[in-house]
Amino acid sequence: MTGGREVIAFTLNGRAVEALADPLARLSDLLRDTLGLTGTKTGCNAGDCGACTVRLDGRQVCACLTPAARAQGGDVATVEGLARGGRLSALQAAFLRHGAAQCGFCTPGMLMAADDLLARDPAPTEARVQDALGGVLCRCTGYRKIIEAVLDLAGTAEAGPGAVGASLAKTDGAAKLTGQDRFGADAMPDGPCLTVRAVRSPHAHARFELGDFAPVLAAHPGLVCVLTAADVPGRNLYGIYPAGKDQPVLAEFRARHRGEPVCALVGDAAALDAIKDRDLPITWHALPEVTFANALTEPDLHPHAPGNVLCQGRVARQGPARAAAAAAGIETATGFVEHAYIEPEAGFARRVGDRIEITASTQTPYMDRDEIAPILGIPPEAVRIVPTAVGGGFGGKLDLSVQPLTAIAAWKLRRPVRMVYTRTESMAATTKRHPARIKASAEADAQGRLTRFRFHGDYDTGAYASWGPTVANRVPVHATGPYQVPDVLCTTTAIHTNGPPSGAFRGFGVPQAAIAGEALMDMLAAQLGLDPLEIRRRNALRPGSATATGQVLDEGAALPECLDAIEPRWLALKARAASFNATAPAHLRQGAGIACMWYGIGNTSLSNPSEMVIGITPAGRATLFSGAVDIGQGSNTVMTQIAAEALGVPPGQIDLVTGDTDLTRDAGKTSASRQTFVSGNAVRIAARALRAEILRRANQGPDATVRVAGGTIQAGTATLDPAAMPRDAQGLVLRGEGRYDPPTTPLDEDGQGSPYASYAFAAQAALVEVDIELGTVRCLRIAAAHDVGRAINPQQVEGQIHGGIAQGLGLALMEEFVPGRTCNLHDYLIPTIGDVPPIDTILIERPDPLGPYGAKGVGEPALVATAPAILNAIAAASGVRMTQVPVTPSRLLAALRP
Repeated sequence: MTGGREVIAFTLNGRAVEALADPLARLSDLLRDTLGLTGTKTGCNAGDCGACTVRLDGRQVCACLTPAARAQGGDVATVEGLARGGRLSALQAAFLRHGAAQCGFCTPGMLMAADDLLARDPAPTEARVQDALGGVLCRCTGYRKIIEAVLDLAGTAEAGPGAVGASLAKTDGAAKLTGQDRFGADAMPDGPCLTVRAVRSPHAHARFELGDFAPVLAAHPGLVCVLTAADVPGRNLYGIYPAGKDQPVLAEFRARHRGEPVCALVGDAAALDAIKDRDLPITWHALPEVTFANALTEPDLHPHAPGNVLCQGRVARQGPARAAAAAAGIETATGFVEHAYIEPEAGFARRVGDRIEITASTQTPYMDRDEIAPILGIPPEAVRIVPTAVGGGFGGKLDLSVQPLTAIAAWKLRRPVRMVYTRTESMAATTKRHPARIKASAEADAQGRLTRFRFHGDYDTGAYASWGPTVANRVPVHATGPYQVPDVLCTTTAIHTNGPPSGAFRGFGVPQAAIAGEALMDMLAAQLGLDPLEIRRRNALRPGSATATGQVLDEGAALPECLDAIEPRWLALKARAASFNATAPAHLRQGAGIACMWYGIGNTSLSNPSEMVIGITPAGRATLFSGAVDIGQGSNTVMTQIAAEALGVPPGQIDLVTGDTDLTRDAGKTSASRQTFVSGNAVRIAARALRAEILRRANQGPDATVRVAGGTIQAGTATLDPAAMPRDAQGLVLRGEGRYDPPTTPLDEDGQGSPYASYAFAAQAALVEVDIELGTVRCLRIAAAHDVGRAINPQQVEGQIHGGIAQGLGLALMEEFVPGRTCNLHDYLIPTIGDVPPIDTILIERPDPLGPYGAKGVGEPALVATAPAILNAIAAASGVRMTQVPVTPSRLLAALRP
């Protein structure tokens, strides 16, 4: 025994091991930090997420709650032990076959929980699978693919090897399934590394003074330095927009939200753990809180936002007057919603000469580079961003997190510095979905044709701008829903409060607007005696329709096909509800609801380019250099498939280099459902250019076959030897480059123009069961018909739809972040494997004229219609229209018993 540590001997994945560790340390820390098995993930350190699930003596346990001493003499199995002899286990192969891993962060925990179940029950029922895996949370998949994989353990059908249109297994799937994928907290520099810990405001609004930190430094030898705003080498401000830098790296004298960092401690991890915030020389003076309710009458939080109004959005289009036979109005409200990705923010920085290198979990490496450079006061070329694997993002990892503080500390100290957010820190300090207060009204004529639509939405952008302008400008474009309306006025206001900054979250404000708009469609249908699906069909945007911005849609608009496809399921769900209600107890009621959505792909009326490079190495390998970050949506695989299709080779002949700003071009951020459409086009252009160059060198015609394998290039009847060719500065002997920027136009003062080059459409239907006495709502089934243009990888598209629906269900029924109260995954509820019902997914493939091979995005469209469909189903079941989400039992009971 040494200094509180002792030798712990146990069997690990079938091999005897000994480790010197504190017996009271977490088993997860023993496995990860001492033994280097980072396949066991840490998402909460509280037993709430289950990502750290391992098997101890044959039963699943949360390694973060299990003391290392319990392993003494025992048998521990981790995800690294599932594969044998270099081959995936049957369970891992089933996960790969069914696309059961998206970001992959929860996957090791899921696999170990499933392994425990299958050891006890080799042929489980779906209910048994849900019970056994219920302790592991997933934010990406919607769980259905995971259930399919466990139930199909003996399946042998592999996804085809083809390019576009094939359900190719994830190119990075094996790494996710074996624990080899390196996420932010898994990545470590070689050698010793310091840790940085932010000290954050406990108040929503406060002034503060920092005292003398010398006594603290003297009392804690492992504490190397304390960073304050004065230590920022360059500009102590950052933000999304070039003209909107309003968020300090470290606050100066005034904190504007709970969790805002005011200083940072840098030193040995053990020393930082011993320092309590209450022992630091910080004096706080609480100030009155500016809330969503009082923001417009309180003193300004920022000089650039008078009246606490950050910005406003507007779309106005006046059409001919038409008589209205029905009119409806509604006011709705939503709260903060947490991204709740299972991987907390993490990464490290190191100074290399006069450059800084940051390795971190991020959705946007080039935006990070361009933000860090002015913070350090160095040119962007002196900043290198290396993205790790990303354990879920959904927009929350677009804003800076660990990058500034690690960079400043590493730059100042010339030593590597690491930072890993705790779960509480992640939830307290990062961006949220914007709360919204919406007033909307609509009118329709006797035939059910919309004649007039009015909408105003106030959106709480929190303490800093973040993506507030994006939300304020995107929402008015989408507020009418995917319907033709001749007379439109839609406005928005982004309002500053002392809430957490509201940022990007899967939909940029459109899901909140859709709740109001889709309720109005049902209300008008009821007045006119129309079926809810029929009123949507009569008003559906279609090719040749003019939107509220005056844009005429092209042949890619396929909402009518979505409605036609979902109609049989819609009728079946209504019939099922009616049959149930005829015989069920009076307190149980079922109802079906339907909702539609549309979503513009990419930035709103802004340049949105992506650049890609693909080349041949001297070794005769085709390599795609892609800056598109895969956050679980599968862009690594999709880009490979598009490149293979354009080059004319199998996907297996293409290597992928991704993310690193020193090695790849700027592919733009992974958000706005843009990567398949925008970066996919750039890949297609680059690969076609490479193919043309190969055929030119080989003197072959355009239809010649190309093969890149075995160290040579076969082009028709000719053979090229890459080893004999001169290399360029990147070490390539042949290359193709591609750039694509979607054609859009600016919007005028009335929001008129063409804000997006492509739109996705969808119709979803939900069946729910409401307990009138308890106020509970259970979602029983969802059908989703999505216009995806062309499914580059149908399995991945379906997985995105499942994951979006799960998040939409959470928005409707359970998710609401309350600052200071729900900063963990115990108090903040997200759907579990038992909450997501069976999902019938229908892919509508009408090729988009501009999309790569006809494809368009689906990441955000997957979520938008779900909550409105569920709320419409609740109204059908209970007779009560809920206007505030989430629909908790207390809120539903209050509405049922006014």
